[in-house]
Amino acid sequence: MLNLLASFEPMHFVENLRYMGLGMLGIFIVIGAIMLLTILLNKLTEKKEDSDSENKGA
Repeated sequence: MLNLLASFEPMHFVENLRYMGLGMLGIFIVIGAIMLLTILLNKLTEKKEDSDSENKGA
């Protein structure tokens, strides 16, 4: 039943590297989209502070 080594085909591993690469590419694309969305939201929602008004109050 545990005859795994007798049925090992190295070329099957090499053929499946394409799918592993596509999966990793998808992960990097999703991480990049999350990073860009986070940067965009930070730029859109940052508070505008006037440096002149802070110095006048002191």
